Amino acid sequence: MVTKDKVVSLTYTLRDARGEIFEHTDVPVSYLHGSGEALFEKIEEALEGRAVGDTVEVELSPAEGFGDHDPALTFTDDVENVPAEFRHIGAEVEAENDAGEAVHFVVTAIENGRLTVDANHPLAGQTVRFIVTVQDVRDATPEERRMGRPSQALH
Repeated sequence: MVTKDKVVSLTYTLRDARGEIFEHTDVPVSYLHGSGEALFEKIEEALEGRAVGDTVEVELSPAEGFGDHDPALTFTDDVENVPAEFRHIGAEVEAENDAGEAVHFVVTAIENGRLTVDANHPLAGQTVRFIVTVQDVRDATPEERRMGRPSQALH
């Protein structure tokens, strides 16, 4: 049973607001149940008391999931001001903010000689659905409980 201090391995499908698959894994990923570190709270709550083979579907609002879309994280400039290697949709750009922290941007639009980059998560502002299946449950080791996550050797 999925309870506190169990290492839970699961597979999942993540669907965006249109119902399209955004991410899917058949390779189990593991987390320490009750640590509050690896999963969205609502998903962890839905998994409580479940067993191997159980599947849960959880809908997350923007506030429960990837947050609202923040227009302050979107920037548009003349395409000529952008290096040629970043002049395509999906190009990834690292930049520093005023605090010196690295910020990850993705080119999301090129129109009328203007290029737009966005540092929001691609699912920001969307209600999403996770379909999660429990693949394995085991007791966490004392070290895993101390770390708050499964040992790296277990992934």
